[in-house]
Amino acid sequence: MTELIRAHQLDIMLFLCGACGMLILLLLMTRSITKRRKRDILLMEIMALLLLWSDRLAYIYAGDPSVMGYFMVRISNFMVFFLTPGIAFGFYRYLSGVLTTEGKVSSLPARMKAVGVISVFGMLLAVVSAFTGLYYYFDENNLYHRGRGFLIAYIIPVVAPFIMYTVAIQYRKLFSRQMFITLTMYLFVPVICGVIQIFTYGISIVNMAMVAVSLSLYISTYVDINYAVERAHRLEIWNMKDEQRRMQKLFDQTATAFVSAVENRDDFMKGRAVRTASYAKRIAELSGKSDEDCQKVYYAALLHDVGMIGIPDAVIKNGNDPSGPDREIIMKKPVIGREILSSITEYPYLAQAAYYSHERYNGSGYPEGLKGTDIPEIARIVAVADAYVIMTTKKRYRDARPDLVAREAFVKGSGEKFDPVFADIMVRIIDSDKKTASEEDAASAGTGLSCGEYRDSISDGINVDNNVRRISFECVPNKKSDDEFSSPSIILYDSFDNRVHNDEKSIKENHYYEYGELWFDEHMISTGIRKSEIRRLDRKENPAGGTGYEIIAAKFEDHVRLVMSSPALEKEVIIALPDSSRSVYIGLTGEHCEIKGINITMTGETVSDGDIPCIAEAVSYTDHLESDIGNIQADRTRSASTEGIEIDGRFRLAFHTMSLPGANLIWHCPYIVLFSSDNGMVGGENYREYALIKLNGENEEVSRNSQNKFTVRRNDDFPGWDVWLEKNKEGMECEVSFERKNGYVIVKTENLGIELDCITETDPSVKVYAALTGDQVALTDIRFL
Repeated sequence: MTELIRAHQLDIMLFLCGACGMLILLLLMTRSITKRRKRDILLMEIMALLLLWSDRLAYIYAGDPSVMGYFMVRISNFMVFFLTPGIAFGFYRYLSGVLTTEGKVSSLPARMKAVGVISVFGMLLAVVSAFTGLYYYFDENNLYHRGRGFLIAYIIPVVAPFIMYTVAIQYRKLFSRQMFITLTMYLFVPVICGVIQIFTYGISIVNMAMVAVSLSLYISTYVDINYAVERAHRLEIWNMKDEQRRMQKLFDQTATAFVSAVENRDDFMKGRAVRTASYAKRIAELSGKSDEDCQKVYYAALLHDVGMIGIPDAVIKNGNDPSGPDREIIMKKPVIGREILSSITEYPYLAQAAYYSHERYNGSGYPEGLKGTDIPEIARIVAVADAYVIMTTKKRYRDARPDLVAREAFVKGSGEKFDPVFADIMVRIIDSDKKTASEEDAASAGTGLSCGEYRDSISDGINVDNNVRRISFECVPNKKSDDEFSSPSIILYDSFDNRVHNDEKSIKENHYYEYGELWFDEHMISTGIRKSEIRRLDRKENPAGGTGYEIIAAKFEDHVRLVMSSPALEKEVIIALPDSSRSVYIGLTGEHCEIKGINITMTGETVSDGDIPCIAEAVSYTDHLESDIGNIQADRTRSASTEGIEIDGRFRLAFHTMSLPGANLIWHCPYIVLFSSDNGMVGGENYREYALIKLNGENEEVSRNSQNKFTVRRNDDFPGWDVWLEKNKEGMECEVSFERKNGYVIVKTENLGIELDCITETDPSVKVYAALTGDQVALTDIRFL
């Protein structure tokens, strides 16, 4: 290795000199380094260049007897020994500058200052040596020889780096990892090479090593600066984002305050804008919009109704549904909103949403009567969210509509009033927001009632299902005279919003159905049940003074069992409902009494077939012709299904469908299930569901097991939803075609003008089955064609 270096060292020196020269030129042009660091690196690079160039000249002119050779050998060797401690001095300057200027070190350690002194002393010794022969001398042939004090020349280049390294370690935290490694190399590589050179005559390893590490110092400085720039850039970005967050927060607070000022004009409007904005953002998220677009949708929805500020109080507080002149005034709201928000030029989508959010997908909206995708997308999203909030918010002239009514409105209005994509997403949101029965009980029943005249105060409904519930409370009379009757009682009913209704409009709107009223004695009033029976009536001894009441309630299919306890007696009542399709709620009420401490708990028990005594035969609507596949009756959502039919090739299936008497929603109709299972039955072992197709045209996502391409179209034969519901209740014939081809299952059907096509991708090696099911529907005469 040494022979190789010896043979090519002049070329290596020339290359390193050229590299040093290039770095000097780059340093002169650079502006990204501090003046002090730039000056110190420039000094080290110039000295490194001169050192190596002088060393190269010393080798070139060694033994040259000419006058030029005589002077060049002496000058070049002097420069080599002078610049060796000079580079140590240059590095002292560099490290001192980094510590004091950039590291903010107020006072350098004494040993660091000593390095500067001894480096200067080393350069002075080089001058003395040039005249005394201390380090080197030349013979009569103009050849270089080491002097008696040659090793003294290497004391300072060896000792100084060790001292400076101790300082670098002391202030380690001020250097990046890359820079610390480079400093270590700069300090120790020449030292190691110097030790080697003592025993290797005729090779300038030290000088070449010093130039090489000088180059690495320059490169590391740039890397360090780039890191600092990146860090500063990240900090700047963080500061910009922080400023953006603060501005966003300020905008949010300002917008919310402005909206609150508008909504404070009417108690029935309070909170509506925030709810609309929240639902609009959820729709945007579920449709795959970016975070930025979701934020735009949120604020567009939050401010879309600011035009209400220009509507007179007399119109806003009108106790009736706006019509005639009042409606014409209300229809000016989008124009007013756009005028207000158009001044916010940075966010043009705000004015856009305010102006177009009352347009309808079929062109029946206002102010311009746009239709379809001509309506800006952000306005189509806001329109859906706004419609849901309006429907489910109490107004001055009507109560809030239940979620089921809102859901039906979106199913009916999909592709008509509303963008079908966003309407379908809203349906999914409504479905996902359904609370469990226990949550409804705890949230809605309240803790107490003050009852005057009978039924003037009624709790929200407590759901009754196959999970046994215990309802307990305290009741004390609040009679004004001894002649007044005082007692708690319960109302059994079914309602979309879980509440009792008395006026004809809300009864119709919420599909309210009352089964009867029961007291905590032997009395009850039956208004809508098939049959009731008091199975047990136990009177208690010493009932005086007691205030505790308890109800244990459970339901299975079309039978309800109630165990009602009072201080005076306990009774067990069995009730047969009109059919199994209905829900049951208990409303607590009373007459001239105070009901306190209402507590609802789940006992942990469930009832099943046979646990409740049967007092009436089940109502069946399947007593009709039975063909290839057995008849079924689905009293509730998918409560019954046919056996699976393997889809292998192509076939058609026909059947008769009839909605049950209690059916009143458009999804109370037949469904088609595509699935696989070991036994070919819905819910069987290793069950996987691929698609759920509702004949009313809903595209319900049931699984991620497959990809479904679902299309629905209402053709000219569609009679409208009211007639569609009526025809389903009367009963009608349906026909469905199935085909499996190249791993795809294709299902097609058309019923009363609703055309459905569903293409489902499945694993060709897996058996796929189809089954019929539904919600509140009887399916009979199921046959192959």
